[in-house]
Amino acid sequence: MAAQDEASAPRSRAFAVRPARALLLAAALLIPGQGLAANAADQLYERTLMTAADARCRLFATPVGSALDAARAQARGATLRSGASQGQVEALEQRARAKAAATACNSADLTTAATRVRKAFEAYSGLQRMTYPGDIATWQAERTSSTTIPLWRLSQPASFGSDRLIFGLAGRGGAVLSVATFENGVRPYGARLVLRDTVRTQGPYIDPRGGRNLAARVAPRSASLVFTAEAREESPLTLLPNGAKSGLAFRFPAAAAEAISLLDPREAVTIEFTFSGRDGEVVRKAYVEVGDFAAGRAFLR
Repeated sequence: MAAQDEASAPRSRAFAVRPARALLLAAALLIPGQGLAANAADQLYERTLMTAADARCRLFATPVGSALDAARAQARGATLRSGASQGQVEALEQRARAKAAATACNSADLTTAATRVRKAFEAYSGLQRMTYPGDIATWQAERTSSTTIPLWRLSQPASFGSDRLIFGLAGRGGAVLSVATFENGVRPYGARLVLRDTVRTQGPYIDPRGGRNLAARVAPRSASLVFTAEAREESPLTLLPNGAKSGLAFRFPAAAAEAISLLDPREAVTIEFTFSGRDGEVVRKAYVEVGDFAAGRAFLR
């Protein structure tokens, strides 16, 4: 039976009352990815603070601001993985935004912090590719795009039985796609994307006995959102899983991307492929780890 996760707070000074000097960021916390596991909550606080300050004071050029936001999303995921609850993370983010709102745009501390952020993220903002490892699976983010050839922008491969798929965002517009190939040549007539409804639930459903089984990291149907595929078509060769010669591409509503971004990185989403059977509908299920989907999506922006 799936159990709702009630992880305790991580041992981080970021969850205590922060002194005013917190605005003077430690250089190590600004370097993207450095010490992420050990300092996740601290990094989340600092990056949320600076993202909020940038939105109000226009501190950074767009590439640097986008890189900072991607790093903020990655730190958020790492903080949740370290044991913080959703409520604790939201409270931490609120404190960071409040600190940013109370700081004058021309303050010396903010100017110093912005200079450090700019130096740390200028090179990072120019990267074209990022890899986001999760507990079980990995997201690959690619900023490169084409006006003529559909390419994956953010993708995660998965296998389910003898069948394979790639799920993520593709094309210049970042359409939410699932491209699947089926070993026995059968062709599903439809697909559904099922994920936890964050409005009706207070956190992820994770069965601790499930280990690395992603099926143990999904919410019950009664607590889930269901997105039905809007379109089905033959997949372009550039989107197929490695070695596949053909497959079907299912496009889901754009709102699904935002819904996935709101999930806990430890949970999974379900993709259901529907087939016609003798006694009605037959369903094959595949699972994709949420991981750093939000960070990868922010990286593309």
